Amino acid sequence: MNQAIILAQRAFAHDDVPIGAVIVRNGKIIARGENRVQKSKNPTLHAEIVAINRACKKLGTKFLDDCDIYVSLEPCAMCATAISFARIRNIYFAASDEKGGGITANARIFDTDKHLWKPKIYQMPEYADASAKMLRDFFTQRRQHKGNKNAEE
Repeated sequence: MNQAIILAQRAFAHDDVPIGAVIVRNGKIIARGENRVQKSKNPTLHAEIVAINRACKKLGTKFLDDCDIYVSLEPCAMCATAISFARIRNIYFAASDEKGGGITANARIFDTDKHLWKPKIYQMPEYADASAKMLRDFFTQRRQHKGNKNAEE
């Protein structure tokens, strides 16, 4: 999870929402991803999607059923579904997301029996504060920047 937090900081540095993800297989990180939505001008390039794409490419497969994903923030519905489609074994996340989360809030996509693959889900509360603080700082900075921009006009 430490690596996911570091990747979230990288996303913050290039003005993306600070979320990072790593995919682990046999105790080793095989793929990393940070949000690249703003940097790439692509709304689908969430950290989890970037990491899944890299892991599949590295392993030459579409299924990651012997892999786990560590994410600094609870995956949204899109990412949780992608995790299911990739058949990732376990999801570990730091902070929960009451507004956009797809697992414990809002969509709660794994609460039905309609998914072909259901990963086991674990929250790592010992990392939640660091992740949540980074997100708060990011959005505070973004609001301040927007306010300064409006003041200049």
